[in-house]
Amino acid sequence: MIALSLAEIAAVVGGQTHDIPDPSVQVTGPVVRDSREVVPGSLFAAFVGERVDGHDYAAQVVAAGAVAVLASRPVGVPAVVVEDVQTALGALARHVVRRLGATLVALTGSAGKTSTKDLIAQVLGRKAPTVFTPGSLNNEIGLPLTALSATEETRFLVLEMGARGIGHIRYLAGLTPPRIGLVLNVGTAHIGEFGGREQIAQAKGELVEALPEDGAAILNADDPLVRAMAARTKAKVVLFGESAEADVRAENVRLTDSGQPAFRLHTPSGASDVTMRLYGEHHVSNALAAAAVAHELGMSAEEIALALSEAGSLSRWRMEVTERPDGVTIVNDAYNANPESMRAALRALAAMGKGRRTWAVLGKMAELGDEALAEHDAVGRLAVRLNVSKLVAVGGIEASWLQLGAYNEGSWGEESVHVSDAQAAIDLLRSELRPGDVVLVKASRSVGLESVAQALTETGAEGEVAAR
Repeated sequence: MIALSLAEIAAVVGGQTHDIPDPSVQVTGPVVRDSREVVPGSLFAAFVGERVDGHDYAAQVVAAGAVAVLASRPVGVPAVVVEDVQTALGALARHVVRRLGATLVALTGSAGKTSTKDLIAQVLGRKAPTVFTPGSLNNEIGLPLTALSATEETRFLVLEMGARGIGHIRYLAGLTPPRIGLVLNVGTAHIGEFGGREQIAQAKGELVEALPEDGAAILNADDPLVRAMAARTKAKVVLFGESAEADVRAENVRLTDSGQPAFRLHTPSGASDVTMRLYGEHHVSNALAAAAVAHELGMSAEEIALALSEAGSLSRWRMEVTERPDGVTIVNDAYNANPESMRAALRALAAMGKGRRTWAVLGKMAELGDEALAEHDAVGRLAVRLNVSKLVAVGGIEASWLQLGAYNEGSWGEESVHVSDAQAAIDLLRSELRPGDVVLVKASRSVGLESVAQALTETGAEGEVAAR
């Protein structure tokens, strides 16, 4: 964080100082909420959770080097005490962002946010110091913590914004007002909470409503609900996509033999070829979104294409590919799942597995509400249509719907199986995998299927081999 004294912080957040001998002492390190992340100069934000109360760690974090605690009650060590720690954290982030003068890029969408954010960060990082959301910490706590990690050297701040209801993105954009706002897509993720795609579009469009007149709204030309958001912003509109009307577009899209996308990138300033290191055709749209942001910030087509071609995955368990010495390929995409990302992953599996035996180890897609049965059934059917060799549906009722969809689409019989949990899937795969097989592992985070991918790539029981 930029250096601020405890007196300044107290004034910004409307707090009272307690047990602070010298209010001029500065916070020079990061703001953290996990006591294990404290380093000398930190400010520790004490949140009260369901199981853990951060206030109980106050003495420990100060002993570890924290300058003070941002707390909702006195804790017997240096503290700035406020009514609500989350509100105070947001106020502090808003103050720091205003002081920085960095260009703030915010993005949202139903699918692909984290992968696209990682691409934007790597492309812009070639131009100037860039700070970006780690992983998918995109809520009312994670977003201000990311903003507060910026320093005086930061020129670009790339923030992922998530939403679980109307007004969430409006609130986040108020904390960290963006100049560039990117909307990737409107899908069915969290549709059970929102009630429909139109409501999701209403929530996602709050981002472009927050942009200033001298800002830019980067919108997906291939998604009608996103494209319609152009009417909701006073900022300049830049379209990306495969549509001929897109300002930043892709032509000659194809997949390499290993399933990596390649295409000709066109921008208003020129064209250049891209061959990505990431896997799956869905990354073309993500790359175009990143390219549109980079073009708006002054990068040439050649610079953008080179950066996209060299960019990798910065976040775990998102199409994370491991090649085992025996020729088995493990694709760990187990961080989360929704219908759009599940279909994209299955298509990537089909492309990667040409001429090889393919396994789709799939689990529940959460928060789909009344659409859950139809969406799981559709994913099972798609696995058959893509000629996936084996479907392993893991878990409860939703997994049975996956298997039923596959069975009804292709009468697979022995080619699809429903197992109770991750360990049962591990046992099955250990006994049946053959050299050259490709295994996709994907489900909502709550299912915990990353354990399946990890078990298949780590040294363990007889017959297993370690990942390179």
